[in-house]
Amino acid sequence: MAGVDGSDQRALHSEQTLELGSSTKKEADWLTESGQKSSVSKRRQTLDLLKKSTGCCSKCRMCMLQCQKFLISCLGEDWIFLILLGLFMGFLSWAMDCCIETCLEARRVMYDHLDSNVLLSYIAWVTFPLVLISFAAGFTQFVAPEAAGSGIPEMKTILRGVMLKKYLTFKTFAVKFISLAFALGSGMPLGKESPFVHMSSLCASLLFKFMSLFGASYEHRSRKMELLAVACGVGVCSCFAAPIGGVLFSIEVTTTFFAVRNYWRAILAATLAAIVYRVLPVWASAEETITALFKTHFPVEFPFHLYELPVFAGVGIACGFGGALFVYLFGLIIRFTRKKTVSKFFMKRRLLYPALVTLLVSSLTFPPGFGQFMAGKLAQNEALVNLLDNQTWAKQGTDWDSDHTGHSEVWKSPQNSVFMTLALFTIAKFLMTVLSITMPVPYGAFMPTFIVGAGFGRLVGEGMAAWFPDGIHTNGSIYPIVPGSYAIVGAASLSGAVTHTVSTAIMVIELTGQITHILPVIVAVILANAVAQSLQPSIYDFLIRIKKLPYLPELGWGHHDMFNIRVKDFMKRDVKYITSICCYKELHNVLMSAHVETLALVESAESMILMGSIERSQLQSLLSQQLSRSRRLEYIKERAAAEEKHLSVVSDSNSDAGPQKASQEIHFKEDGDVEDEMTYKEIAEWEEKQLDEQVDFSSCKIEEFQLAENTSLYKTHTIFSLVGLDHIYVTCSGRLVGVVSLQELSEAIKGSVKVKGAKVPRPLTSLRDSGTGTSEPEATELHKLWDCPKNKSLPCEHSPSKSNEKSQ
Repeated sequence: MAGVDGSDQRALHSEQTLELGSSTKKEADWLTESGQKSSVSKRRQTLDLLKKSTGCCSKCRMCMLQCQKFLISCLGEDWIFLILLGLFMGFLSWAMDCCIETCLEARRVMYDHLDSNVLLSYIAWVTFPLVLISFAAGFTQFVAPEAAGSGIPEMKTILRGVMLKKYLTFKTFAVKFISLAFALGSGMPLGKESPFVHMSSLCASLLFKFMSLFGASYEHRSRKMELLAVACGVGVCSCFAAPIGGVLFSIEVTTTFFAVRNYWRAILAATLAAIVYRVLPVWASAEETITALFKTHFPVEFPFHLYELPVFAGVGIACGFGGALFVYLFGLIIRFTRKKTVSKFFMKRRLLYPALVTLLVSSLTFPPGFGQFMAGKLAQNEALVNLLDNQTWAKQGTDWDSDHTGHSEVWKSPQNSVFMTLALFTIAKFLMTVLSITMPVPYGAFMPTFIVGAGFGRLVGEGMAAWFPDGIHTNGSIYPIVPGSYAIVGAASLSGAVTHTVSTAIMVIELTGQITHILPVIVAVILANAVAQSLQPSIYDFLIRIKKLPYLPELGWGHHDMFNIRVKDFMKRDVKYITSICCYKELHNVLMSAHVETLALVESAESMILMGSIERSQLQSLLSQQLSRSRRLEYIKERAAAEEKHLSVVSDSNSDAGPQKASQEIHFKEDGDVEDEMTYKEIAEWEEKQLDEQVDFSSCKIEEFQLAENTSLYKTHTIFSLVGLDHIYVTCSGRLVGVVSLQELSEAIKGSVKVKGAKVPRPLTSLRDSGTGTSEPEATELHKLWDCPKNKSLPCEHSPSKSNEKSQ
């Protein structure tokens, strides 16, 4: 560094040491944990002193300290976290329903007051959702684009071990709640279950920060991942009050492997959320008591005949094709919006696309218009309650003025029969749902597809009722046809086919309170999944692909190549590493050249024996500490003490030493290019000496997880999925030979395993991700010293567009 002048030297250091200043969560974990350990030890010492002392005051103080210790230990337990999470999410879901009902009621009142004038009623019917959707889309896009969409694909990625920027922040939580309330209050065919999975995880992430005050374990990454998996189940349950089905559904859609030890945690929190969600309406006098969310009254003695099982199975198979078609059409629309000309047009007019979709859907559901042929006046929950009615609408001799007149007359039209109305309802809702979930607003696809499936099942059930008007007679017994049971089977089958889950069979039983039809529901859901999985991915996996999130494909069935291919066949051999005897300058050069989040630590460059891997953040912390201002001040003090000692020795032999010391002090103060009594040249020389010292890795946490080069592709895929890795180092007899990341593993799976069924559209960048920005890191010690502008830095977290840069 001696050959570089002052300004060039500052610029060089400004560019090189930007990487040294990004502090990490791991470092914060250690400081928090050490601070809590010291406070615990201090409390123990205080208790010991108080026990030895005597007197009333000392006993009271000792009792208070013991109570404080007990309360803090209790607050750090899991059950406190789970109770808080369940209570809050249950209340949040009820509040969301109140907001949605208020918006829907306002729209209904506006329409009823203007029903005498068709034009004004149409304007009111269309304008109200148009304003709400425009606000939801604009608020989301300009405040927190991460809040748009489902939320389940992002949570699935996070639970795989890849942290996404800004997806678990308070701003995202607030924007998600407000935008979702407006989007659902507009009456568009959208659901709230998927956004609530994301919101529950956001709530858990915020609770981590609060609970970390009482226990350092909440700052540990592995513990966070476990409790985030629990929070996903709470989010589903808080929408449907279905603890068992909700937890199972969240496990299927967000995780590959679920730790059984977390099952009781998920059930506990989900049950509390369900209780709060159903108790609050009773306290608000909206309901009389706690019942199933969509309670039905099917006959129990003869629920269905054996001859109906093939029909139930047929409904499941048809819904399987319908689920695959749903995902396929969704892909077509996304492809169309991602075309260069269309994308450029809508990017300049961000609110135009959701406004056009809302205008089209609202016009189709206008009650005096096309809506009269598809029960367009009904809200989603009202339509579902009608479709689950156990009375037969099309049966000959049915009294339309019976107790179920309110249900049947909505589906009765002078121009169309019940069959035509149900068919138009099913087709129109299917297409409108596909179109609606392409808008850049928070949405869920489960509930709309659930209602569409119920409409299709109801159509089949009414057909069976018309075919067997008096029921099925067998051995003197009469088995009446219950169209509502077919609606239940269709709802569970289509929603299960779209999401690739079988837990919808359990969820629909909890939603309706009917266990009599559990067998036909499970059979239909299994068949629907078998058909859908062979044709298209689930809606959530599809969203992962179009958003280019870090994705690990599933291994195909019936292919034996996965057992013959070894890690050494597809691993990356160019590995960045550091040696245990390297100096700080070598460490700095490796960090500057390697854009990775972990570095392999080997014994030496000759042996290449892998000792483990170290997080980049820890290495940056070591460099920052080595060149920190505190060390420099310590050096200045030592130098000043040595000079003072030297001058005192000289003053004993020479009486003129005093003026010499004064002149040196004046020289330090008059130099305009100084910092802490050191010139920039002296700082550069001091840093050069510090960088030449050997690195001490004793304070680092070294991970020793590694993979042998002969490990099969199947086992590698299992390890990545089970542990939630994004990369792992490969060894041969203990020597470092390569590294495997999600990218290499994904390419190996796609290249060696033949994918059956229809091809998935090419991954596309989502319209909602286009506005996502990046944040700059904080300034380092040397940036503060030289006050130079910041330059490009290496990311510590993943964003969807940079997911393949995690390891090399």
